[in-house]
Amino acid sequence: MKQEVVLNLNDVDEVTSISKALSSKIRVEILQLLDNHALNISNIAEKLDIPVSTAALQIKVLEEAGLVVSEPLPGIRGSQKVSGIKVKSVHIDIKAGQDDAPSNRMVRISMPIGNYSDCSIAAPCGISSDKNAISHDDDIEAFYLPERTTAQIIWFYKGYLEYRFPKRHVNEHGEIRSIEFSFEACSEAPGYDNNWPSDITIWINGIEIGGFRSEGDYGGRRGKLNPDWWPDILTQYGKLYKVYVDDEGCYISGERISSETVKTLGIEKGSFVSFKIGVKDSSRYVGGINLFGDRFGDYGQNIEMRLNY
Repeated sequence: MKQEVVLNLNDVDEVTSISKALSSKIRVEILQLLDNHALNISNIAEKLDIPVSTAALQIKVLEEAGLVVSEPLPGIRGSQKVSGIKVKSVHIDIKAGQDDAPSNRMVRISMPIGNYSDCSIAAPCGISSDKNAISHDDDIEAFYLPERTTAQIIWFYKGYLEYRFPKRHVNEHGEIRSIEFSFEACSEAPGYDNNWPSDITIWINGIEIGGFRSEGDYGGRRGKLNPDWWPDILTQYGKLYKVYVDDEGCYISGERISSETVKTLGIEKGSFVSFKIGVKDSSRYVGGINLFGDRFGDYGQNIEMRLNY
């Protein structure tokens, strides 16, 4: 199911990114092509009579804006990148950015990655701030140190981290229509390995909703936000993933993964929403996980929860 995106002027980064993506005639034409069916880069280039390199660049801009999702699929000549449109509509509330009160359509909470409420960790593992390593590698006890709240990158082989997002005052806004979590993540390999699959699982309010496969532990270039002291030979960045739940099901990167809904997950009940992410021992690919904070990796954000009304 395609998502509805609701923004106001407080969402500076997203408004800017989406506005940039829609400011090009070619990118708008690509969205028109993808409206009813997915296409690979070569198909898009052929239909619009543009170079393949140009099509690939425009798709990348649309991906970064969250308007398009792309997946590698096997083909006769190796894998090919197939892209599809991700959203049904984009709404920008101009006045909401001028109000002193929060928008009555959306509540957003940013959770630092070190502020987990529970964890179960298996080595290899580690935890670092943007200033220094919080402890030596494979020190599981470090995950319980007070300094963990300063973490900007966390990695472990298997296990989970649980975050509890407060719901203070959210009931003042009315019935919850949908909930979305976004975060930067990748697999965890020794050093880094761009081809290192890992099956990562998500739980909301204690219910497993499914997961996604990270294709690698990404390196080979520095993460855009990484501090100078972070070694080039280690993990550098992840991909931005979005978990979306409404009254029809659960979705990751636009793909429906579960029939659980806002109501069956009990989003409106209790004083917090539990978000748990990890790697199960029973997964096909137990390839670990890296989580990035707002001063590490590429995307400059913590784990974010958005409640839409």
